[in-house]
Amino acid sequence: MEAAGYEVVGEAEDGATALAAVDRLHPDIVLLDVQLPDTDGFSVAGEIESSPNHPQVVLISTREASDYEGRIEDAPADGFIHKPDLSRARLEELVGASG
Repeated sequence: MEAAGYEVVGEAEDGATALAAVDRLHPDIVLLDVQLPDTDGFSVAGEIESSPNHPQVVLISTREASDYEGRIEDAPADGFIHKPDLSRARLEELVGASG
């Protein structure tokens, strides 16, 4: 994402760390993997969305959206990007221009 012009303010290895990082760093956008070692991205997205002034959340995965049987559409997120399709242009389609 840095190569695409975004400032990356943090990274997290699991859901608990991601929630702590969002609380500490106050990012504008969170790219959130659906498959995490301690939970799933759907649960983390729900927790992020319930906080005041929450960032935009975009779910990402190496799996296709159809593999999640409708959970993507019901998720509390601004969209989904299949990891091979992750680019600035695709992200801006979902969340608008930012960087």
